[in-house]
Amino acid sequence: MATINNFEELEIWIKARKLNKRILEISQRESIKKDFRFYSQIRSLAGSIMDNIAEGFERDSRLEFINHLSYSKGSCGEI
Repeated sequence: MATINNFEELEIWIKARKLNKRILEISQRESIKKDFRFYSQIRSLAGSIMDNIAEGFERDSRLEFINHLSYSKGSCGEI
C-alpha cells in the first residue's frame, strides 16, 4: 500500500476540490448572486470541506483526522 505524504494526494480531497470548483461556477449565476446570504454561505461551505480534510490530515492522530472528516461530511450535507 502506498504512503500518502500530503493531503493533496487524498482522493477525497481531490473530489472535494472538484466539488468546490463546480459550486464556485454555479454560484456565479445572477439568481444566486442576488441572495447574498445564500451566495456567501454556499461558497464558504464548499471551501470548508477541503479545509477540514486538510486540517484533519495534518493533526497528530487518526481519531482527529476522522473527526475532521465528519465535519467535512456535515458541510456536504448543508450544501
